[in-house]
Amino acid sequence: MNKKKKSDFIKKISLRPINYIIFGIGILAIIIGYFVMAKGDTNSFQTLSIAPIVLLIGYLVIIPFSILYRKKSNDKTDFTK
Repeated sequence: MNKKKKSDFIKKISLRPINYIIFGIGILAIIIGYFVMAKGDTNSFQTLSIAPIVLLIGYLVIIPFSILYRKKSNDKTDFTK
């Protein structure tokens, strides 16, 4: 692989500012989930249902989405050659 193709590949897989914004939203969701869990009573609906759902969304949806998200482009470059 020549140097031009390698640098294009690195640019293609690097994270953009939008990825960091989405990642920050995921971290905020996780912080809110733990805050909701800490504020509720031990056996309350808030602690046993709402907080774990918010945490799962943060950990399993938003954070992976922020890493995998890539804006679609019209560039049809094939890096497998």
